[in-house]
Amino acid sequence: MDAGQLWTMLPLHNLALLLAAGASLLALMAMLLTLGARKRNKQQIAALRERADSLWREVDEMRVVDFNQPLGAKVSDQGSRLDQERYRTEKAAYEIIWPKVWHLHDRLGIFLRAVEAGEAANELRLEARQAAIEARSQLNKGRPFCSENVESLASRLIDTEIKAHLAACQHLDQKKEAASAPSNHDLRELQDKCHTLHDGEARELLDQLASTIRHRTIRHS
Repeated sequence: MDAGQLWTMLPLHNLALLLAAGASLLALMAMLLTLGARKRNKQQIAALRERADSLWREVDEMRVVDFNQPLGAKVSDQGSRLDQERYRTEKAAYEIIWPKVWHLHDRLGIFLRAVEAGEAANELRLEARQAAIEARSQLNKGRPFCSENVESLASRLIDTEIKAHLAACQHLDQKKEAASAPSNHDLRELQDKCHTLHDGEARELLDQLASTIRHRTIRHS
């Protein structure tokens, strides 16, 4: 017997009951599926809220740490870049000034020894004078980029070397002037003055300058 014959044999009220039961079963299944979907949605929403709260807490902690950092640490990266740029600028100025100052000290020493030995020193005299001019010029150009201590030491050193150069020039000129016939005492005084300025004061200033530049440019990790 096929299904069509079974349906025709069932009373009408039984058929209606079966259809109602089927509809109720479908409605129950739909309700269960809806409830399950809502439950899953609620769980997902709760998880997202928990994650959002956790992220906000992390942000707040970062703000607190940033706020509590001392002495401008909020812009530490920018400050570090500025410090590095200042360091490079200052170091570049010293790399130009120091060779000029040392060249002046070296040329003047050669000139003074030639004067004492009675050797021809006119060319050396001009070289020492030119070295002083170049050293002063480079110091004036680099002055804004030097530390106050370095600028002061370099300026005093150049002035001292110039004084020694003038004393040596006076010593040389007096030896050439036979008419004035300078005494050995006068020549000795000029010679001592040259040594005091060049080998004493200037040498000490040179050592101080080197030490100061070394301290400011050689960084220890």
